[in-house]
Amino acid sequence: MSLLEVQNLQKNFEETRVLSDITFSMERGETLSIIGSSGSGKTTLLRCLNFLETPDAGRIVVNGDVMFDGNEKNTYREREIRKKRLHFGLVFQAFHLFPQYTALENVTLTPILIAKERKELNAAKKEAIIAEGTALLDTMGLSDRRDNYPHQLSGGQCQRVAIARALAMKPDILCFDEPTSALDPELTGEVLRVIRELAQKDTTMIIVTHEMAFARDVADNCIFMDGGVIVEKGKAADVIDHPQEERTKKFVSRIGVV
Repeated sequence: MSLLEVQNLQKNFEETRVLSDITFSMERGETLSIIGSSGSGKTTLLRCLNFLETPDAGRIVVNGDVMFDGNEKNTYREREIRKKRLHFGLVFQAFHLFPQYTALENVTLTPILIAKERKELNAAKKEAIIAEGTALLDTMGLSDRRDNYPHQLSGGQCQRVAIARALAMKPDILCFDEPTSALDPELTGEVLRVIRELAQKDTTMIIVTHEMAFARDVADNCIFMDGGVIVEKGKAADVIDHPQEERTKKFVSRIGVV
């Protein structure tokens, strides 16, 4: 059984179909890159997986549990949606850190709130959450920045805090939506290095990116999307270096691969 199965997913915004018959699967420990032009549906797909948008049709299954079934009436309460989101961690383009909290507080805030909601929060639990958050920041190379506020951090450091925050929820699948697009070129490398290290640790990841060489070298598999459909999918090196579909060939030649 695959960790993630997406079957015939569709999403419309009024009369415009943004996703059409999206079907793919992922195994645990796999890294999947999603490439394509702006407006091809990549971000909408991530938002549907993370329940920031509700699909109009199709199925999403994680580890055998049905998260969404378009054949059933899906009227989720906010508490149910939050529970479903725990299967996925999403790192946004623009960090979305809370400016009033330190790096460590940004990482530990949600785990503490969830423990409180579940009536599991006590001194020992809070101490354990803080220890885990501290260890994650250390892994991100931010051991000396845990008490800094976002305005005291560089863009690359903010994005690494955002990655630590997503990992703190222990998601089944970690999703990145153009994680370097808001960064200056000199800061891009430090974030890509962290993602590369996560891939080497068999972290299950979906990475939407325009960094073609990175998508090819880090990902196991790759999907090329255009016009809301999957045009081509396969091994990352094959899709990017030896595309079979004409639309994929045009995209790769236009973007270029270093």
